[in-house]
Amino acid sequence: MRRFEGRTAVITGGGSGIGKASALRLADEGANVVVVDLDRDAGEAAAKEAGGRYVAADVTDADQVAAAFAEAKEAYGSVDVAFNNAGISPPEDDSILETGLEAWRKVQEVNLTSVYLCCKHALPYMREQGRGAIVNTASFVATMGAATSQISYTASKGGVLALSRELGVQFAREGIRVNALSPGPVNTPLLKELFAKDPERAQRRLVHVPFGRFAEPEEIAAAVAFLASDDASFITASNFLVDGGISGAYVTPL
Repeated sequence: MRRFEGRTAVITGGGSGIGKASALRLADEGANVVVVDLDRDAGEAAAKEAGGRYVAADVTDADQVAAAFAEAKEAYGSVDVAFNNAGISPPEDDSILETGLEAWRKVQEVNLTSVYLCCKHALPYMREQGRGAIVNTASFVATMGAATSQISYTASKGGVLALSRELGVQFAREGIRVNALSPGPVNTPLLKELFAKDPERAQRRLVHVPFGRFAEPEEIAAAVAFLASDDASFITASNFLVDGGISGAYVTPL
């Protein structure tokens, strides 16, 4: 399929994990890919592999975010897709009883404020074009609660979900779709690092996945490609769960 021929996709956190897998998937379908990442080595490598362009940016900085989208427009002539995916889940974000204000604010800035900024700076280009697709990375934890809490991460993803819903409604009649993508646990470096430090916590999560495994980044990238494409032309303001059945499970298979 070449669903993105002639279209430009801006992907934050594109240097690794879901972001990189999505950059490669959209490029394979014809997109001009702009990889935005703070890690220059990872970002440049991903952009090179995708045949696209790398932009270094701190996604919590309004000016740098604006410059990244402006560069995409200048380089390729349009901003058709924004996959606002950058996020963190540091170990110091834990139970509300343990998480300090500094950790809370850091996670909110990277996970939620960055999505606000990326939407804010992508939307004017899409409004000018009269079309566009925004996919914001939320999480299944925006829908479910966990006793093994990462309180700021959970709250930030709930914010992403609500923000996406509101924008999807507001801009629907301008030809712009905005959806929240809610993955379950994904086999990425971020998750591996987190769970390597606490195998018991990892097992407590894995037991709830009906498939009995975590998702691969390429499986989430396939959902990104769908939501960003014209195949999803009547889908907006949605919470698109790709969670291996976690949110639908009461008990899992033996």
